Amino acid sequence: MIDSGRIEAAVAELLAAIGEDASRPGLAATPRRVAEAYAEFFAGIGQDPLQPLREGSETDRAETAAEFSAGARQLGELVLLRDIAFRSICEHHLLPFTGVAHLAYLPGDRIVGLGRLPQVVEILSARPQLQERLGEEIASALEEGLGARGVLVVLDARHSCVSARGSRQAGSSTVTVASRGRLREPAARGEVMALIGAASAGPAASVGM
Repeated sequence: MIDSGRIEAAVAELLAAIGEDASRPGLAATPRRVAEAYAEFFAGIGQDPLQPLREGSETDRAETAAEFSAGARQLGELVLLRDIAFRSICEHHLLPFTGVAHLAYLPGDRIVGLGRLPQVVEILSARPQLQERLGEEIASALEEGLGARGVLVVLDARHSCVSARGSRQAGSSTVTVASRGRLREPAARGEVMALIGAASAGPAASVGM
């Protein structure tokens, strides 16, 4: 649970520590604004990333029964969702990093509505993070939550701690890869990476491998 009062007090103290007057007109509302922003940035703390992959309520189950009980011929060989925008906060400097996530999985006996996958990304990115850990956590959630035979997660992000401080490499991005199961195999992983990079493919695809 976000403690807005403590955040506001801490921000006021931080402003005083850098030699500013936290009560002056331009900064008077800053502690409140930062508290509101932090409530959004860290909304994933305490949330279960597997929840979007579960069937949920009876109404939810009725609406998505076809998705969760599809026969083997309907599952397809690979599900790929590209270019999921995300934002997270680097835990080293509490500065944002933003980018896109590409998620692929080989279905076991379940598939899930494509709209559920960005929810997993949103929950796990809305907490203090490292990009490398974020990719691994998404991959583990998809493997566990869907019983997938294989998972591949590729994150491509720009980090404020690189672009705004230190070396100030504004044009650089960081790519991380996390894999599970059959998509750890170099040949299978290479095919998925090629699909992710294919300019002609749409943002979502279900294809054979």
